[in-house]
Amino acid sequence: MHLLSCEHITMQYDGRNVVNDISFFVDPGDYLCIVGENGSGKSTLMRGLLGLKPLAGGNVIFGDGLRRQEIGYLPQQTAVQREFPTSVEEVVRSGLLNRCGMLPFYNAAARKRADGIMERLELTELRRRSFRALSGGQQQRVLLARALCATGKLLLLDEPVSALDPVATADFYALIRKLNREDHIAVIMISHDIQAAVKQANRILHLDSTLRFFGTTAEYLQSDVGHAFCEA
Repeated sequence: MHLLSCEHITMQYDGRNVVNDISFFVDPGDYLCIVGENGSGKSTLMRGLLGLKPLAGGNVIFGDGLRRQEIGYLPQQTAVQREFPTSVEEVVRSGLLNRCGMLPFYNAAARKRADGIMERLELTELRRRSFRALSGGQQQRVLLARALCATGKLLLLDEPVSALDPVATADFYALIRKLNREDHIAVIMISHDIQAAVKQANRILHLDSTLRFFGTTAEYLQSDVGHAFCEA
């Protein structure tokens, strides 16, 4: 059974279809990049997967024991996020809330999980630092650690490198690739950079409100839509 399956997903804004009859799947260990031009429905689709926006039609089906609240989500970073007046440790631990049932404290197992993730992402030495004092690349790594606290199976990343410089971008891509390959965490990432997407992912979903392409990266590179966008 697939980790996640979408069957004929349709989503609307103001009565207009912005995602129209989209079907695809993600298997354990997959790295899927969602690409397409601005306004093609990428972020809307991701919000539908998370249950943050209702579907107008279709179904999202979870397999392999995955529950929606166990998906790790890294949204596009905003100015408000960059100014979190709290420590790195507190930001990372906030990703545990679903696991702790919204209790006003973290139990020992939850704290141990957060500590392990901070060590995995080389954040231990920064744990007492103010989040807003960090560089953009460090902040994004902290927010990724927060997302990982929620999941061991699936990460959803919405244009995670859009505000990063080239060095930080390369480091972040390498980290996601490591989590995908070594920790076997499936990844769904929205990217505005098709050239980078085809280097990172094993599957591509190309949207333009409707489905332009879904398949392996090799198949995408041989397709008409892949030729048109990768050689543009």
